[in-house]
Amino acid sequence: MDPLFLVVALGAALAGFVQGLSGFAFAMVASAVWAWWIDPQLVAAMAVFGGFSGQLLAALTVRRGFDLGLLLPFVAGGLAGIPVGVGILPLLNVDLFKLALGGLLVVICPVMLLAHRLPRVRGGGRLADAAAGFAGGVLGGIGGVSGAIPTLWCTLRGMPKDTQRAVIQNFNLGMLGVTLASYIGTGVITTATLPMLAIVLPAMLIPTLLGARLYIGISEAAFRRIVLGLLTASGVAMLAAAVPKLV
Repeated sequence: MDPLFLVVALGAALAGFVQGLSGFAFAMVASAVWAWWIDPQLVAAMAVFGGFSGQLLAALTVRRGFDLGLLLPFVAGGLAGIPVGVGILPLLNVDLFKLALGGLLVVICPVMLLAHRLPRVRGGGRLADAAAGFAGGVLGGIGGVSGAIPTLWCTLRGMPKDTQRAVIQNFNLGMLGVTLASYIGTGVITTATLPMLAIVLPAMLIPTLLGARLYIGISEAAFRRIVLGLLTASGVAMLAAAVPKLV
């Protein structure tokens, strides 16, 4: 078997488990594995496909805390952001993108993790939620990482874990579905990518279900630590990939 296929399967399995547990982060975890060996545009295609498939499966297995009124501003902002991200993708310096996003996550998330009594953000209302959704849509169009900024924002809002997961899970499902269609329409996903996508799907299925099963039994505090820890680890991985190339 081609070692590249094993790398794809490993990244998909790890990312599927994390997404099933946290409700997001497929692209961030998978990209941390894939980016060392695979072309960035193929990584983006696989990340979006795997993220969408995992969110669809998770949405069918974990259905708590759904609030359509809370979700809609995120979705509206995200839909406006996706075309911007898709348009940027061919022109993007991937290493600078990783440096900027990774640096943001590495600075903010540990502060929130260590200072859990920081006051929650109450202002901004739906407009601020839509802005977080827009940022997520842009990042989703670039590489399928639509959940990072909205997840951070929901954590700053102090949402209960079921509410936060429902928002991010359904937001990501919508954003990744639209991004997937955009990638097909613009030629990012072609018949040449199908063999890799055929590896991603079966590799992630069982780990996603296991992660979703584990989520049901964890506490609010544990969920918060998992979310912020994953965001921090993703930021570190992005910096580790980007800094040596830029230096």
